[in-house]
Amino acid sequence: MRASDARTSQEQGRSPHTVVVGGGIAGLAAAHRLLGTGAHVTVLEAADRLGGKLHAGEIEGVRVDLGAESMLARRPEALALAREVGLDPALQPPAVASAALWNRGRLTPMPKGHVMGVPGDAAVLAEVLSAEGLRRVEAERDLPPTEAGEIGEDIAVGEYVASRVGREVVDRLVEPLLGGVYAGDAYRLSLRMAVPQLFDVARSGGSLLAGVRAVQERAARNQQTGPVFMGIEGGIGRLPLAVADAVRAKGAEIALHARVDAVRRTPDGWSVRTDGRELHADAVVLAVPAAQAARLLDPDAPAAAAELRAVEYASMALMTLAFRRRDVDLPEGSGFLVPPVDGHTIKASTFASQKWGWIAEEKPELVVLRTSVGRYGEEEVLRRGDDELVDVSRADLRAAVGLTAAPVATRVTRWDDGLPQYPVGHHARVARIRAHVAELPGLAVCGAAYDGVGIPACIASAQSAVDQLAGDRTALDLLSANPVQSLHGGGGE
Repeated sequence: MRASDARTSQEQGRSPHTVVVGGGIAGLAAAHRLLGTGAHVTVLEAADRLGGKLHAGEIEGVRVDLGAESMLARRPEALALAREVGLDPALQPPAVASAALWNRGRLTPMPKGHVMGVPGDAAVLAEVLSAEGLRRVEAERDLPPTEAGEIGEDIAVGEYVASRVGREVVDRLVEPLLGGVYAGDAYRLSLRMAVPQLFDVARSGGSLLAGVRAVQERAARNQQTGPVFMGIEGGIGRLPLAVADAVRAKGAEIALHARVDAVRRTPDGWSVRTDGRELHADAVVLAVPAAQAARLLDPDAPAAAAELRAVEYASMALMTLAFRRRDVDLPEGSGFLVPPVDGHTIKASTFASQKWGWIAEEKPELVVLRTSVGRYGEEEVLRRGDDELVDVSRADLRAAVGLTAAPVATRVTRWDDGLPQYPVGHHARVARIRAHVAELPGLAVCGAAYDGVGIPACIASAQSAVDQLAGDRTALDLLSANPVQSLHGGGGE
């Protein structure tokens, strides 16, 4: 239907039509929520597949994830959606969840009793830090309290943590943990967005170690049962496909190869143009990365577009390797993280066959593992060819775990501009974007660029965006006040 010929849904006596731009998990979750309100929904995806960074694939006949591989189970959004679309029987926690740290040339167990690398007691880092580093942590209790004015509205994770417990904690623990989540730089990343519990500790002043202990005590009192993380048999990449099937079954249209050229406000709604086709919509949800959203918002919301254009992204590559089991003897555990300060190329490795029971069951004679490379500002390593990335991964694996066997199959998956960065001030930028967008009735934005990069965060962002279109800002305000922290569930997340 052409916008010039359309009247409002109310005038025509039909269900309101909402166009969702973007077929990643955020866009599909938005479509699912919209259908529950009685809307007619069209999803437009420029690529040849759905799911975005959730990508189910295979190697040597084994189903694997070629993107994100697990979701936080201590938030309700992702698990609830998976169950609603029929995946409850396939939900599966990691078979092992004990990760290691490749630190100063040897693998050591990942310390317990910390919040994103910051301990409540220096003793838990005894196997990771030098004697000097431990003394620096222990001396934190004697430092004067951090003043609220020093923190302001935000501060970099690395800056705050290093000021309280020393750079070694940041370089040896915080950096590899945050690198696995954001592919970012701890000395740029926002404390308020990336580790909100520690932001609350910082704003309250006093000792950081004491504040971490208080966080841990509250968590113990409110301890949830069950695993912290959850996977899906066959891969997390099944989730968006199952959501897509569910929304199609409820009458939604999903179009692939449908790059949206323009989104424009009209007297009675919105015009969405794609591939020579013009759709009239009563509302539009933009569930695309920041640069694409900026391009589409330029004509009607230039201030929002300018803010979105300032959102930076990091790229990464994921190497999936399959070996004959008889040739491999890996240490126990789910994998390991790598502090960038040690100068290695890979930033993490996941022992996928050990972490996920279904991989081992599908082909017991194979061992599958993953490595990842690429952090913010490390574009040079990603300019290497696929074969070279496999070679450098194998070299690091040889040094870390003694793996000398040749793989029987390899896959390299590149995620160019795959992870939005949350620098200091990102929270305020998101608030400005939403304020500008709110000036245009029938428009909402959602996705990883706003309130968290993990799967539950993207789903929560989508659901709050749909509620906002209906005039209910409750969920959006709650999400804005409490960003969803993305935790690291082990090597290679």
